[in-house]
Amino acid sequence: MHRWSEWIDLGEDVQLASDAGAPVLALESTIITHGMPFPRNLETAQQVEQAVRDLGVTPATIAIIDGRIKVGLSEADMQALAKSGRRARKVSRRDIPFIITNKAIGGTTVAATMIIAAMVNIRVFATGGIGGVHRGAETSMDVSADLQELARTDVVVVCAGPKSILDIGMTLEYLETMGVAVVGFQCDELPAFFATRSGFQVDYRLDSAEEIAAVLKTKWSLGLRGGMLVTNPVPAEFALDSTDVNGMVERAVTEASERGIAGKDLTPFLLQRVQELSGGESLEANIQLILNNASLGARIALAIKS
Repeated sequence: MHRWSEWIDLGEDVQLASDAGAPVLALESTIITHGMPFPRNLETAQQVEQAVRDLGVTPATIAIIDGRIKVGLSEADMQALAKSGRRARKVSRRDIPFIITNKAIGGTTVAATMIIAAMVNIRVFATGGIGGVHRGAETSMDVSADLQELARTDVVVVCAGPKSILDIGMTLEYLETMGVAVVGFQCDELPAFFATRSGFQVDYRLDSAEEIAAVLKTKWSLGLRGGMLVTNPVPAEFALDSTDVNGMVERAVTEASERGIAGKDLTPFLLQRVQELSGGESLEANIQLILNNASLGARIALAIKS
């Protein structure tokens, strides 16, 4: 028995899939608690899980509820998480033991979701966008724990690129320093969350889930530690113009600075403000890119098992 077993509850479907050696896709939960308002958060989470099931893969949304790590949520769990919203804690690596000990509720970030997925041998994880180096980090030192986790945890992360609110160039430099490969799925230019273009090149372009799975199998067979970042552009019909996004982000960053908003509160504030400034277009883009990433993540999970 693993030392963490007493803290983790596997959902029935996840347990069955795990026992059968069938593909499972990890999904994070700060998208639900901090990424969008109720009831859109609940509707989106349900849509994403169904999209994964439709491809023959078991979804495993990860969260902490009443001090229990949940890998695969029941309908009641999902409702409770969605209704808690930002009253739930935003959980990264450092927070996990505190939220468990205090029997609290928390949405897991990219970093925490990777850690928990690796504990239960789930190797593929789909999310919206990753955290990274924030604008102005040369003075604030605000760098997401997601980047360190990508360097040391053996889980591939499928996303639409670093969140548009970040300093994308510095984020890529950090990932290069930590030895994390950034892959473009059917693209040479790194997507930037709401936008399909960032002005930065990816390390490698791969054009199918099978190609991605082949590289991952080689990496893991060699014993090379750490994850890989697969970036998947938001569908073009829902993408925002990169110039418009940058303008909205710069305004939101200025407002956050003036209001003294920093740390864990910064990303939710910036995403909410961009949503307001875009007239709701960024929320729709966020929903569509999550669905798109979950579909690709499911296909990669299937290819790894083939």
